[in-house]
Amino acid sequence: MKKITIYTKMMCPFCWGAKSLLKDKGQTFEEIDIGRHPEQRAVMIDRASGGHTVPQIFIGDEYVGGCDDLYALERAGKLDALLA
Repeated sequence: MKKITIYTKMMCPFCWGAKSLLKDKGQTFEEIDIGRHPEQRAVMIDRASGGHTVPQIFIGDEYVGGCDDLYALERAGKLDALLA
């Protein structure tokens, strides 16, 4: 199983949505709350090539993007292959 990392903030509905989809898929993930760990914000922005909103999602070494991008992969039938 590939390591999944998701950068989040408390009270973010898009973060909840992304985490919900991953949980529904039976996936575990590392969640980094940039509200609680503000020093991780710069790390997130660097890893996401400038992406500064949350969530920012990484599956293995691949940058997925945000919640909408994750759901777009699911709708296109590509998420399961990426998770495998």
